[in-house]
Amino acid sequence: MKTAGKEKLTLRKELGLTSAVSLVAGTMIGSGIFMSPQFVLVYVGSSGASLIIWAVCGIVCMCTALSYAEIGSIIKESGGHYSYILRIYGPCPAFLVAFTTMFVIRPLGMIAGSLSFAKYALAPFYPDCTPPILVLKCTAAACVLVIATANVLNIRFTMAIQVVFMVAKFVGLMIIVTGGIITLLQGNCGSLHNLESAFADTKLGISTVGMALYQCLWSYAGWYNLNNVTEEVKRPEVNLPRALMIAIPMVMILYILVNVSYLVVMTPTEMISSSAVAVTWGNKVLGGWGWVMSVAAALSAFGSLNGSFFSGGRVCYVAAREGHMPDILAMAHMHRLTPSPALIFNTIIALIVLIPGDFQAIVNYFSFAAWFFYGMTVSGLLYLKIKKPEIPRTITVPIIIPILVLLAAVFLVLAPIIDDPQIEYFYVTLFMLSGIVIYIPLIHLKLFPGLLNKLTVFLQLFLEVAPTAKNL
Repeated sequence: MKTAGKEKLTLRKELGLTSAVSLVAGTMIGSGIFMSPQFVLVYVGSSGASLIIWAVCGIVCMCTALSYAEIGSIIKESGGHYSYILRIYGPCPAFLVAFTTMFVIRPLGMIAGSLSFAKYALAPFYPDCTPPILVLKCTAAACVLVIATANVLNIRFTMAIQVVFMVAKFVGLMIIVTGGIITLLQGNCGSLHNLESAFADTKLGISTVGMALYQCLWSYAGWYNLNNVTEEVKRPEVNLPRALMIAIPMVMILYILVNVSYLVVMTPTEMISSSAVAVTWGNKVLGGWGWVMSVAAALSAFGSLNGSFFSGGRVCYVAAREGHMPDILAMAHMHRLTPSPALIFNTIIALIVLIPGDFQAIVNYFSFAAWFFYGMTVSGLLYLKIKKPEIPRTITVPIIIPILVLLAAVFLVLAPIIDDPQIEYFYVTLFMLSGIVIYIPLIHLKLFPGLLNKLTVFLQLFLEVAPTAKNL
């Protein structure tokens, strides 16, 4: 394999505390808060239960993020749960993580975000109906390509984008919060009536609650992204836990206030029947300025997708560096120092997934697969806390926190198949396990070792990339 010189390249440590908070909060505050509230309400049936779901999901994500912070202070590598499972459980489970992340979790997350962007970006042009599916998907594809290009060209520019879009989306959500407060202060009896019988018609089945949690947790997705880029964080032992403790509670409080505002302004029936809940809210509160909420939602989805794209490419990159993926995916551009092959690969897979994509199903499959591996990672932390407490770490959480997270993960994985089993989740599980068929001959037995050598050399020269070293 050719290299640029004797020294291998390393990714730059570009992320300070402000950038880290922007990455976490900016990725979490995305399309979900503008899309998921109505689906959460559909599943649980009442406004009071939906607000409880939003609070519970915030607490679950906070506990999971703190658990990840501790394990991240033990295993100081990029790649998130891939790296953690690799060091604790070994190469085979880690390969399944990388395989599922690259072909299921990451593409589904990217496409859900891009579809949300497209839906709100097109809303002003289709005020009385949903956009044609072809127009919607072409707009989503264009969004993915723009963000991919930015991430391939310049890390610093993408982080500047992240900070700018975080401010824009925060302003948009504050408009919603302020509008709800003003409506309450005006004493609108119709609005107050929405909260009087808050728990009427609540549905408490395991499957319905699980589906509601899936939709809500999608809105919080992004709390883990800082662990994916640990090697690019300045002083990660300090900035990683601080960023999580700042970003996640801020987002949770904001989400609950936004949902209260939705429920104050709209009836549950109006929310459920809305094609774009933020636009419906804007038309009722802002009148002729309702289009502002469409713009704010589109910008929010775009910024979230940018942050997710930035960190998601690192999982593919780290897996390739460990020998679990083709060598070309572990290389970085010789001048820009970005993992461009991994980012380009992620883009291609996402565009393929976009073709048959449906938002609600995508979110459910994403959450199902993701929480399987979150639970596995947290079980690894419990193993380290019990069996290897002597390992140095810069942050320690009480053991009850990872225990509760593990119980939550088990519930989330089993919820969609207990009350009302759906064959689609069996297919997702089967696909996740199918990675073993690739791992045994190509990774474990190392058959066909020179299969990709010529293609790797060609792509290395064409993309101007070289192998990298760990940046610890």
